[in-house]
Amino acid sequence: MPGLVRGIARTAAIAGTATAVSNRVSRRQGQRWAEQSQPEPQYQEPAPAAYEPPPAPAPAPAPAESSTDRITALKDLAELHEAGVLTDTEFSAEKARILAS
Repeated sequence: MPGLVRGIARTAAIAGTATAVSNRVSRRQGQRWAEQSQPEPQYQEPAPAAYEPPPAPAPAPAPAESSTDRITALKDLAELHEAGVLTDTEFSAEKARILAS
C-alpha cells in the first residue's frame, strides 16, 4: 500500500505542476493575442488650455548700419561713378539701395 499512495501522490504533484504551467502559458498567450488584436491608439488633439500662452517674442531687428557707414558707402559709390566704373543706372540703383537700408 505505501507504494501505491506514493505513486498516486507523485502523479498528483506532477499533474498539478503541469496544470499550473499550462494555465500560466495559456494566460500569457491570451494576453499576447489581445495586445496584437488591439488597434493602435489614434492621436487625439489635447483639450484646449484655459489660457492662451504668451506670444513668441518678436525677432530682434537686424542691426542697422550707422549713418557714418552709409555716408562712407555713398562717398565710395560716388568715387566709382566719377571714375567711370559705374554707369548712371548702376549708380542710381546702388544709391537707392544704400539709402533704403
